[in-house]
Amino acid sequence: MQWLAQTMIQSMTAFARESTQTEAGILTVELRSVNHRYLDCSFKLPETLRSTEPQLREKAAAALARGKLDCIIRLQPNPSLPGDLQIDSDRLDALLSAVRQVQKRLGDPAPLNPLHVMQFPGVCFTPEDSAQRLQEDALSLFDESLQNLQEHRQREGSKLAGLVLDRLTPVEREVQAARDALPQLIQRQLDRIRARIADLGTDADQGRLEQELVYVAQRADVEEELDRLDAHVAEVRHTLQKGGPCGRRLDFLMQELNREANTLSSKSLSASTTQNAVELKVLIEQMREQIQNIE
Repeated sequence: MQWLAQTMIQSMTAFARESTQTEAGILTVELRSVNHRYLDCSFKLPETLRSTEPQLREKAAAALARGKLDCIIRLQPNPSLPGDLQIDSDRLDALLSAVRQVQKRLGDPAPLNPLHVMQFPGVCFTPEDSAQRLQEDALSLFDESLQNLQEHRQREGSKLAGLVLDRLTPVEREVQAARDALPQLIQRQLDRIRARIADLGTDADQGRLEQELVYVAQRADVEEELDRLDAHVAEVRHTLQKGGPCGRRLDFLMQELNREANTLSSKSLSASTTQNAVELKVLIEQMREQIQNIE
């Protein structure tokens, strides 16, 4: 089985269900995946397919990188088909002997249900060749279901990637708006300090004054933060274009973007810059919500 190349962005949320007619009856494979930090697979299988679980896990790990995968395989016997079900006479005799002993102790027990007897482990069994055919059918159907699940994850992943990309342009606009306003805001702050000193009517030490003005300008300068915001945005775009399992990296980039937005807010010199920072944080949070479902 050739799995789909993991070069596209994939969502971790998807569902797939496939059924087929086999000699043993109608076989159904149901797969459901949701977001998870790692790949976590759980299987609910008929007794005759228990031995296939290691192979199923191996196939899932080859196709998926992250997500919680729940797999349910059901077998619905078809009465119209000739069955290969056989009875283990020795096992049945031992069970009936034990039942008679229990009946004597109970005194007046309810009638024994033959179906309940057949369900007792080991009473009924499937011949080896029939069991092998059923396992092969189950593995093949699982491959088909897993491929459909992966296709669904890729379709959903493309939508998530588009939603993230749609928000990167507004992020860049907010960063550029803050950068364009920065020189004027710093100059206004310096002019305000000079005016206050002049209002005091005293002669200030010009050397010390210039040092203080430089200090104020440095504290208010957020050019580095704006540069890092641009760099992180470019890295998000590059990561989405590269594709593959990248949800963790994108989540880390969201943390870095949010850190720079917080710094921009703390250094803000005006209401406009504060508004830029708020808009940035809103956009970053919207992207993070989508990224939580990316593989």
